[in-house]
Amino acid sequence: MVRASEQEQESYRSKLFNFKWRNNDNNAGKQSNIIPVDKPALDEAAAASQEVEPLTIIHPNKSPLVSRPDESALAAAQAREKQLLADMEQMKERFSKLLLGEDNSGGGKGVCSALALSNAITNLAASVFGEQRRLEPMPADRRARWRREIDWLLSVTDYVVEFAPSQQKNKDGTTMEIMTTRQRNDLHMNIPALRKLDAMLIDCLDNFKDQSEFGYISKDSPDSDNAKGHDEKWWIPKVKVPPDGLSEASRRFLQYQKDCVNQVLKAAMAINAQVLFEMEIPESYIDSLPKNGRASLGDQMYKNITVEFFDPDQFLNSMDMSSEHKILDLKNKIEASIIIWKRKMVQKDNKTSAPWASGVSLEKREVFEERAETILLILKHRYPGISQSSLDISKIQYSKDVGQSVLESYSRILESLAYTVMSRINDVLDADRAVSKRSTKTPTESEEETLVGSMTLSDFMGWDQDFDQGNEDLDSKKDTSDDQLVKEKLNVVTTKKTSYLETLGGVKSPTARH
Repeated sequence: MVRASEQEQESYRSKLFNFKWRNNDNNAGKQSNIIPVDKPALDEAAAASQEVEPLTIIHPNKSPLVSRPDESALAAAQAREKQLLADMEQMKERFSKLLLGEDNSGGGKGVCSALALSNAITNLAASVFGEQRRLEPMPADRRARWRREIDWLLSVTDYVVEFAPSQQKNKDGTTMEIMTTRQRNDLHMNIPALRKLDAMLIDCLDNFKDQSEFGYISKDSPDSDNAKGHDEKWWIPKVKVPPDGLSEASRRFLQYQKDCVNQVLKAAMAINAQVLFEMEIPESYIDSLPKNGRASLGDQMYKNITVEFFDPDQFLNSMDMSSEHKILDLKNKIEASIIIWKRKMVQKDNKTSAPWASGVSLEKREVFEERAETILLILKHRYPGISQSSLDISKIQYSKDVGQSVLESYSRILESLAYTVMSRINDVLDADRAVSKRSTKTPTESEEETLVGSMTLSDFMGWDQDFDQGNEDLDSKKDTSDDQLVKEKLNVVTTKKTSYLETLGGVKSPTARH
């Protein structure tokens, strides 16, 4: 059928070609014999050609058309393949270091797998979030790197499993109880929760994409020298707000973001505290502990904890917490005393104690241990950004459980990131409060503040007045006359006023003593 239709088309084409050639060769006045073409026959041939598949007519002098792929699509495919190979090489490098235990020499001196994973997650977070010092979205490349590499490191937890009973149905209809593997329960519960907290923090930073009411002063800007209050945080960019402060909508937005980040911080702290609590205390830390709680705390702190009526807030107010080092030292002492008292309660010997042994009963030790835990909890909530204690560092360093190490490191870096974001929000709110406070001051308050700021310590304490009055007294004694009335007048004039220090019974100023 197809061959017949092709032959018919060729015959009709040749007839049409001959008709056209003859038409051109004949003169205008001559009539040529025209081959009649049957129109109905042509229509039947065309209808027959439509019934079959369309034919591709190839010109004899032209090559057949070849559909070339789009060059842009080809370049994109090559770029994806190149990126995939680079990611694969990077993944090989990461997991090779984990298998070597961070010992590239291969001598077997590396750390255990748990500590290697913990260090890898910590170092990744430091390289990605270490430069996040402003309230702005993360760059796309850093976000993609974080998502990609944290998925690599967390994929290890998919293979940390435990056995669970299950029912298997046989072909004959009977059931049999077997043991199957599933992801460990603590990882199954906490890893998705931490991933959710991670996404919430990154979304919080993305919410500051379109804000334009506040900005940051660069270090090269001349306004950076005029900004005050950030001397202790010189590495953090200074916040710049409008002269009349932020709008009410921006304040509500910042407060809402702060509340959201605070919830993330609390959740990450709770997971981290639970994981650290479940970690085993290493023997090296236990060997370094003193013999009793008094030796760990000191006499004064021991007395403050063991009083009959104990108030944790009053205890903390009596402690010197002027620096982070002192707060961390107090935390270390409290944790050491808790471990000592717990071990003595658990490992108490059933034998009769010697007459010279400690007279502290089991019930009292339990009360002291509860008080110390209360103080420790208040310290953790009051100072969330404090460094890790000696007990926490020891647990992380000597932990052999891969799952617990991953949970602890992941929750710790999320806790640190949440605290950083909340601190940056507080910086903006503090700058807004400072500007609003300056704008609402009356001219009289501004003049008084300027006057007080220009006064020296001598002016404020009245030392210059005493010195001037003393000089007037000497001059008046030199110019005194014999007239008693003049003397009385001079005595009245040169009578010195009582200064504030003299009313307190103290010594005079250094100038007035001479």
